[in-house]
Amino acid sequence: MRFRYPVTFALIVGLAGFALRPCFAQNAPPSIARWVGTWASSQQIPEPANALPPDELHDATLRQIVHLSVGGTELRVHLSNAFGTAPLRIDSVHIARPLSPSSDAIDAATDKAVKFGGSSDVVIPAGAEYISDPVDYPISALSNLAISFHLSYPPAQQTGHPGSRATSYVVLGNLVSAETLPNATKVDHWYQIAGVDVTTPADPVSIVALGDSITDGHASTTNGNDRWTDDLAERLQGSAATSQIGVLNQGIGGNHLLVDGLGSNALARFNRDVLAQTGVRYVIVLEGVNDLGGLTRLGEVPIAEHEALVAHILAAYQQIILRAHAHGIEIIGGTITPYAGSDYYHPTARDEQDRDAVNAWIRASGHFDAVIDFDMVMRDPSHPDRLLPSYDSGDHLHPSPAGYRAMANAIPLSLFHP
Repeated sequence: MRFRYPVTFALIVGLAGFALRPCFAQNAPPSIARWVGTWASSQQIPEPANALPPDELHDATLRQIVHLSVGGTELRVHLSNAFGTAPLRIDSVHIARPLSPSSDAIDAATDKAVKFGGSSDVVIPAGAEYISDPVDYPISALSNLAISFHLSYPPAQQTGHPGSRATSYVVLGNLVSAETLPNATKVDHWYQIAGVDVTTPADPVSIVALGDSITDGHASTTNGNDRWTDDLAERLQGSAATSQIGVLNQGIGGNHLLVDGLGSNALARFNRDVLAQTGVRYVIVLEGVNDLGGLTRLGEVPIAEHEALVAHILAAYQQIILRAHAHGIEIIGGTITPYAGSDYYHPTARDEQDRDAVNAWIRASGHFDAVIDFDMVMRDPSHPDRLLPSYDSGDHLHPSPAGYRAMANAIPLSLFHP
């Protein structure tokens, strides 16, 4: 049975006063360290322009830098072959502290091998994910981690995350523990890595942010880690009460609620990107702008199509809420931010009515357990259908780093508790 909460409005709408905890967390002895997700990315098939050339992946090392949210004393790595069409062999995996988030150089003293069932290599079946053995590896919150692995042969079909906003490095040979990767190819994408977990003495608590390019961090700084989820993780670390809570970014640029775009639609990926995440207790949903904008991107449509789209979006939200509640997860709705003047969608007045209708439903009591009114925070008071200029990246759809910071600052930490 789920509890519902009345929604009150100020800058932010809705506080959740009680959270159901998964039974495994309740029953675990309090003295045993537990696993929690500290970093994650949504997996998809890289578009041809974002895929690595297969001939560059014969006898190749990939070094990829990720930014953690919560710290811990042990660590494990998730490798993914979610969209692979054949088993994927990875010969060796190492972790290390990078000297910089924008460099391939590592601190060699921190280099450590990662194993799978006691073996240095792993074969991941098509469509599957593998979690490594635990590694004794104390690491601080908000720190960076380099994950290096060697492939003898390229994947039959690559799995990855094109919108990494982080630089990865590819070089020939097995150089997983090398201090630097001379003449490495640089690409701003991630491949075959899906998550990192750490141990924490507290109950496992992670927040999954399920969204599109605004959650993925489009227009944030490459290697700057200034997405709104990064800023939220930083805020959580500022309080002892929330410092054991991980933040997992499951945003995909171009993602939709109702149809596949760049990546599977939100409902199709819900099990993998939300329910399967380590320690998940909260999910923030910020999805729908691509569904709304896409309706009229090529021209106006009859009113009946607008009405049908709104109804289908609300039905999708209801499905997400049902599935979260069935697993004891608190679900928080984020209102859709303004996008009038968008260079890509160029919405009409009727599109704005659709957005208003969807946001009114999100804000209404009895749907989400709590609401974060991103729309109210991000809009220009003089032109409520537009982003505030100081928060606009310039395309009138995606926030700037300052806008992402404002989104994170608008989230009451009292929504979350260990």
